[in-house]
Amino acid sequence: SKKTYSMQLSSSRFRVLVIIAISLLAFLFILQVYARYEHRNENRNVVFLPALLSAAIDLAETGGDEVKIVHLEKDIGVKSKGETAEGAQEFVTQADRRSHMKIVAGLKQAWPNLNVISEERDKVNSQDAAYPNMDRSEVRRFKGSPLETDFAAIQDLTVWVDPLDATQEYTENLLQYVTVMVCVADKGTPIMGVVHQPFKGKTYYAWVGNGNNLPTHVHQSDGGDIKIIVSRSHAGDVEALVKSKIQGDVQVIQAGGAGYKTLQVLEGEVDYYIHVTKIKKWDICAPNAMLSALHGSMTTLQGESIGYSGEDDPANNDGLFASLQERGNPELLKALS
Repeated sequence: SKKTYSMQLSSSRFRVLVIIAISLLAFLFILQVYARYEHRNENRNVVFLPALLSAAIDLAETGGDEVKIVHLEKDIGVKSKGETAEGAQEFVTQADRRSHMKIVAGLKQAWPNLNVISEERDKVNSQDAAYPNMDRSEVRRFKGSPLETDFAAIQDLTVWVDPLDATQEYTENLLQYVTVMVCVADKGTPIMGVVHQPFKGKTYYAWVGNGNNLPTHVHQSDGGDIKIIVSRSHAGDVEALVKSKIQGDVQVIQAGGAGYKTLQVLEGEVDYYIHVTKIKKWDICAPNAMLSALHGSMTTLQGESIGYSGEDDPANNDGLFASLQERGNPELLKALS
């Protein structure tokens, strides 16, 4: 009937008006948030975190390109920086330096007041550096509309950069261990981590509580066996310690690079990553963020959290225990401490 048709038409019009009103409000909210971001960005006092994650991914891959280019050169410029805590030679190459230049200059070009701590200390000129891509599609896919929590005060942030993790292995052509890492800490807590594997063409990233592209495979021990991954430089020390404290079969796997070893935990190849001597925070900040994103943990051997603020000691002197278990393994930690 005409009356029924009229009622249906009115109902349809009402639904359309409601949809238009909601869309308009959402659009105005987005405009308001972005306007606030632009205003803050001009003052350089606030950082839009999705842009920082995009830049971290982009610059880690740019640094990785430099690492690959140098590898093709006849002379990669190997120099000794002294000895590690285990007595092994610590090297630096042109790849370390060139990756460092690209990453730090790019970050400073985009955020001049950002506190960036890199393993290398070469001075960079950010004025001529290219702006990183601050709107990566992979970040856009999981982030959606901007929220107030997507902003952070720049003075609260510290970015840790390892322009080439596993330099020793790089000089030995053990390229599977090589990574480039960028990490963002907010008030000392790692919230974003990027680990790029230049010779595998893979990049993993995580923003705690927001999104990641990490593998999620928990290692299933066979018959109670425990698999532990350790640094090549002191595998014997860790194996002796672990086997003296733990009953049952323990398999100790040697590998280079903190980034690679953490990925082995994430990929379910091993149960734990253990380090018993001093390790620098640019080696472990990004891995720590990634484990946190999957409700895993990275602590000292005493089970304490590790701080990553710019005021903290750049070295973690109390060993390392990493696992996909949120509280680590209290019994194993107690035995090791």
